Amino acid sequence: QVQLVESGGGLVQTGGSLRLSCAASGRTFSSYDMGWFRQAPGKEREFVASISWSGNNPYYADSVKGRFTISRDNAKNTVSLQMNSLKPEDTAVYYCASRWPFTAGAGTGLYEYDYWGQGTQVTVSS
Repeated sequence: QVQLVESGGGLVQTGGSLRLSCAASGRTFSSYDMGWFRQAPGKEREFVASISWSGNNPYYADSVKGRFTISRDNAKNTVSLQMNSLKPEDTAVYYCASRWPFTAGAGTGLYEYDYWGQGTQVTVSS
């Protein structure tokens, strides 16, 4: 079992940067793929980025590719999302989630992830 707590959200101007962190508790963090999702008001939760249990194979939604970078530190039980060149459309609550590597799917579907954090708000002003 994994417990997840996000931090690092806040208010930033267009073009600015934020770094989100997700701290995991539980002995098996290094066994799980990790993902970041976001949910804007009135919209469905959507995939942002994922990274495999080993730290390889980062994968991004087209909307954030080239601006966001996902990374993890298994020794510290953390996964991070560096967000640069932020846009107003990036405004959302951001969630980290864990996924058992042998789960069917490409790692972009909400249903593939079994543990979720409570979310952290990111607001980008224009």
